[in-house]
Order: sequence, then structure tokens, then C-alpha cells
Amino acid sequence: MNTFWNNITKFPKFLISVIIGFFLTTLQPIFELLKNKKKRLFLTILACLLILTFYQIFKGMLGLN
Repeated sequence: MNTFWNNITKFPKFLISVIIGFFLTTLQPIFELLKNKKKRLFLTILACLLILTFYQIFKGMLGLN
């Protein structure tokens, strides 16, 4: 029974490492793009426009003033 609990305690550590690995693998190409000044400016403007668009959509959907 002791080995059962030892195995169970390993799963949260494994899950956390998988999640961190997923985000590092997913975001690594974006970090590579940010090294170039022109691409960094483009991605910053794109992110701002995306956030502004979502803000306007949610504002309209929820009827906020």
C-alpha cells in the first residue's frame, strides 16, 4: 500500500512538468519572433488590436457603457 501512495504522489509532479513543457514548446517560436525588431513591433501592434477587438466585442455583447 505504501508504494501505491508513492506512485500517486508522482502524478501531480508529472502533470505540472507536462503543462510547463507544453507552454515552453508552444511559446518558444513566439519568443524567437520577438528577437527581430520589426517582427516585435508587428506582434505588439497585432496583440493590442486583438485585445481592443475583444474588448469592443464583449462591451457590445454585455451592453456596457
